Amino acid sequence: MDSGTIAFICVSAMLVAFMTPGLAFFYGGLGRRKNVINTMMMCILPMAVGSVLWLICGYSLSFAGTGRFIGNLSHVFFNGVSETTSSRGLALPDLLFAAFQMMFSIIAVAIATGSVAGRMRFTPLALFAVGYLLFIYYPFAHMVWGGGLLEELGTIDFAGGDVVHITSGVSGLVLAIVVGKRRDFDRQAYRPHNVPFVLLGAGILLFGWYGFNAGSALSAGATAVHALMTTHIAATSAMLSWIILEKLLNGKVSLVGASTGLVAGLVAITPGAGYVSVAASFIIGLLVSPIVYFFISVVKHKLGYDDALDAFGCHGIGGIFGGIVTAVFATPALSGGAEKAGLLFGQTHLFWVTLLAIAITIVWTAVVAYLLIIAIRWVMPLRVSDRVEAIGLDDNEHEETAYPTFMGLDS
Repeated sequence: MDSGTIAFICVSAMLVAFMTPGLAFFYGGLGRRKNVINTMMMCILPMAVGSVLWLICGYSLSFAGTGRFIGNLSHVFFNGVSETTSSRGLALPDLLFAAFQMMFSIIAVAIATGSVAGRMRFTPLALFAVGYLLFIYYPFAHMVWGGGLLEELGTIDFAGGDVVHITSGVSGLVLAIVVGKRRDFDRQAYRPHNVPFVLLGAGILLFGWYGFNAGSALSAGATAVHALMTTHIAATSAMLSWIILEKLLNGKVSLVGASTGLVAGLVAITPGAGYVSVAASFIIGLLVSPIVYFFISVVKHKLGYDDALDAFGCHGIGGIFGGIVTAVFATPALSGGAEKAGLLFGQTHLFWVTLLAIAITIVWTAVVAYLLIIAIRWVMPLRVSDRVEAIGLDDNEHEETAYPTFMGLDS
């Protein structure tokens, strides 16, 4: 055990945990004032559900055993998870590794909730969160990081582009389609109710993402330093790219756009933060913003789905793009050898394996998420009534309001 690494991963775990309330501010600011409590509560709920489920069986299903698709139950309630030794050959104990990975499962659930903001009931969403963790997140954590199928095939995912962002983004898209559009979607313009909240949330996400990516090195060394820098460069170059794009297309630059670009860059660099060069991270950041912008501003409206806070547009598309460019730019020295190098280094294996892994993730996630939400719909209604949606979900679902002087009028 290394005391420096233990301290570093402790801090990294706390940073990743802080991302969830950061996302609550980001989503809460983007939504309407009559729904801000509900939107934030949907983000905070996974802290409770995800933590308890991780203790009971999540860690075991993700990282125990040698199954190709899922782990076993040998570590339920952290049974046999040591506080002093590592069974994975790391310089930190298994219990700290479990704590760090727990935070990833929490934020993944929270991301998906943004797609159905403003119209989905709280109880069915809580049930979906449990199903998502059990049947989507834990299997992919095992397949990619726990010695399962995708790791056997040779795919690489440094900090969760596939495991976290693609699964949550695609789940969010399925939720948005099944739950249906907001009552005035395409008939009324939606404006963020609190832009400073959006920036605050994006800033907290950036701060936490340093632990998310750098901490995924699982040691306090050169790889962590490298991941920290690629994370920052990709995020800031994506912000710059979004600013330039808005100026060219709209003639004006928005704070919401700059914040969204920042988050898109963070998503895109996640799968390759420790595998691509700093120069490549700059290119990745520049390229991801136009792609995400196109999906949010054009594709969503052309196809007519109501991804309210762009969980799929930002995280799903950003995660897919990030995985593909990782397979292009991954360097042999950083990724672990020539067989895991990208197209730019004359290797094709990683590229094709990455495309296969992304396809498996999309199909598995879409099918399972659809079956889960349909099963829940058989038991209870998924969305609030038109009257509740018009008045706002805060008072009806939680008997709380964010702004005491608010009289129920909201555009």
